[in-house]
Amino acid sequence: MKFILVAVILLAVTACTTIRPGPDAFLSAEEGITEAEKVGGDEFAPVEMRFAREKLASAQKGMDKQKYEVALYLVEQSEINSELAIAKSRAAKSRRRVNEQRQSNEELERKLRETFGDEFE
Repeated sequence: MKFILVAVILLAVTACTTIRPGPDAFLSAEEGITEAEKVGGDEFAPVEMRFAREKLASAQKGMDKQKYEVALYLVEQSEINSELAIAKSRAAKSRRRVNEQRQSNEELERKLRETFGDEFE
């Protein structure tokens, strides 16, 4: 009976311990931030970039304090913020290109009207 009780207690204790994540646990979050920087995240999504960096820094502090579950959660949050920064940056760049093309079209239309007058319509 004592053997079963000891086995149950040891099983419960080992189930409650969290295994330290490997050093590559932060790699995807760091790569996400790097990618977001490359596509202009600091310009087009500064809030998301700040959140991504802050979450990653907090995750690293959590690892130092052996708060592994919290650290992994914060790494995931950092990745999500990086992905959002990437998407917002790409969307902003697309909007910029559309607006530039629209202005170019309006200028061309203006020149055509000056040249051809009412015949252009």
